Amino acid sequence: MSALGTDSTVARTNRRLARDSRYRAYSGGPDPLAPPVDLSDAIDAIGEQVMAGTSPERAMREYLRRGGADRRGLDDLARRVAERRRDLTRKHNLDGTLQQIKELLDRAVTQERGQLARDVDIDDADRALAQMQLDSLSPSPAAAVSELSDYQWQSRQAAQTYEQIKDLLGREMLDQRFAGMKQALENASDSDRAAVKQMLDDLNALLAAHARGEDTSVQFDDFMAKHGEFFPDRPENVDQLLDSLAARAAAAQRLRNSMTPEQRAELDALAQQAFGSPDLMESLAALDANLQTLRPGEDWGGAERMDGEQGLGLGDGTGVFQDLADLDALAEQLAQSQDGSRLDDLDLDALTRQLGSEAAVDARTLQRLEQALRDSGALRRGADGQLRLTPKAMRQLGQSLLRDVAEKMSGRGGARDLRRAGAAGDLSGATRAWEFGDTEPWDVTRTITNAMTRMAADGDRGQVRLHMDDVEVQETEARTQACVALLVDTSFSMAIEDRWVPMKRTALALHTLISSRFRGDDLQLIAFGRHAEVMDIEQLVGLDAMWDKGTNLHHALLLANRHFRKHPTAQPVLLIVTDGEPTSHLEPNGGIAFSYPPDAITIATTIRELDNAGRLGAHTSFFRLGDDPGLARFIDAMAKRVDGTVVAPESDDLGAAVVGSYLGSRRWGSAFGGAGAWGDFGDGLFGRGWEG
Repeated sequence: MSALGTDSTVARTNRRLARDSRYRAYSGGPDPLAPPVDLSDAIDAIGEQVMAGTSPERAMREYLRRGGADRRGLDDLARRVAERRRDLTRKHNLDGTLQQIKELLDRAVTQERGQLARDVDIDDADRALAQMQLDSLSPSPAAAVSELSDYQWQSRQAAQTYEQIKDLLGREMLDQRFAGMKQALENASDSDRAAVKQMLDDLNALLAAHARGEDTSVQFDDFMAKHGEFFPDRPENVDQLLDSLAARAAAAQRLRNSMTPEQRAELDALAQQAFGSPDLMESLAALDANLQTLRPGEDWGGAERMDGEQGLGLGDGTGVFQDLADLDALAEQLAQSQDGSRLDDLDLDALTRQLGSEAAVDARTLQRLEQALRDSGALRRGADGQLRLTPKAMRQLGQSLLRDVAEKMSGRGGARDLRRAGAAGDLSGATRAWEFGDTEPWDVTRTITNAMTRMAADGDRGQVRLHMDDVEVQETEARTQACVALLVDTSFSMAIEDRWVPMKRTALALHTLISSRFRGDDLQLIAFGRHAEVMDIEQLVGLDAMWDKGTNLHHALLLANRHFRKHPTAQPVLLIVTDGEPTSHLEPNGGIAFSYPPDAITIATTIRELDNAGRLGAHTSFFRLGDDPGLARFIDAMAKRVDGTVVAPESDDLGAAVVGSYLGSRRWGSAFGGAGAWGDFGDGLFGRGWEG
């Protein structure tokens, strides 16, 4: 082969490859180029629901239903499905084919009357007879078409119009079972109709053999090789062919069920005129019988009320009923109401057909979000089979709450971040040369200045290069370890006054701060209602609302003091969140005494245990929720006994108040509770007008 011939072959090959190479939608599984799903908003929302008493599984489903700040949820898709369905039923009626036949019939009669009036060669007796036949036509289109079957047309144009009625009926009947047949057989020849008849006979033979349990794989292949052009969806086996045909036939039956008895009678009578022969209807009736036998699970008995203004032909109407079936299935999938329902069950192809590609993108995003939530480690299934928030999710939720707290405390919309909290200590303002093992932050300005000074002294005018001797670090003050007890009221009133979730948010924010920034401190969470109990953060966050009356602060203080005594070298910090006076106490025998109004013994035992906390050196802060004057006087008196502080925040500001008080009590290298502790944290907190 010559070089020219080789070059020509290569060029042709390159052109063919360029022609055959096209970018297409990726269909091999999850999109490898899709951006990672942001779970922060989802975990925050789910965590809020869990803290309000909702199970994690239900909270996740509720989030997927509502959607997030920047994504639409299942409810929005379900609303659009319902609107689409409503539009279809309100827009259309089922008179389309009957109206078309009536119009063709009226046109044929008008054309014939015109011919009778113009043609002078027609015998007067014949003209009178023809006019009498036309005048006496039945008002029923079906009866009129039947009465004209033997009529001798004088107008060739009228005869052609009349034949269009038979042709239309045949094409509509076929279009009901095979979508697109109405258009495909327009102006069809006799051979085209014969091919359709042969296809129906072969199809019925195939389905009958399949119903008898015979192996029809070879028969199916032969059928598709012979009649494949009638099935553009190209089914790969008999079952796929059955599924497609049965869905369409069931929609046609539902359309028929939705007609009035008069409409059904008219169409049944007209159907016998399809293609001028009853053979078509016999073949279609056999097909319907085979499909109902082989696919009894399809909806063959449904009906719809269609009372719109736009008439539907039989084929188009069947398509609308298929759309309605799609929409009903999508509504059920979007409801996620069945046990074990997953968003992977969503039919994205049907969603695209009915609502467009944008809706499918929204659904695919929600699918990825659900899968990411299950795979991320944020949720896990416990021994009881229920989903629960994992420690990882708790940390993420806690960090989000801390950011909210920082914004409230700074008073400047996030101008300060809690990431500075828990460093090696407060900066003293002094610097020193770096030594091996130092963890203090570098003083960048001093470090670069040292490098430039050294290089200038050496006559080096090149780029600044750092040596280890140039590095200076910022000195920090030493800090002391704290032993913290957060006592949260879980009494009946906290639940009914909508203080339950703010209480949990506060506990989680403080727990996250201490566990991530002040790891040397020891936090104990104590919930007190009718009795008190030490809880871990997961247990407290998942705690259902307590409906037993009673506020046992005495028992909670006993547990807190026990915690303080286990850490004799740490500074005790006592934080008490409550919305009521003590109404119960722990008796010597371990029983619980309850009394409302508060009994003198309950008050006395509570005060005695608070005094014990004071003698242990605890810095005490009360966080009073509510505006009860009696409660305010009581807590003020309690705080005064132990030189404590009182803060009366709104529920939404409780987290900032508690964290701010902890940070103030956590002052390093100075007296606990000193003014200005933690700089603008304290300013942001106590400058908000809270009582204290």
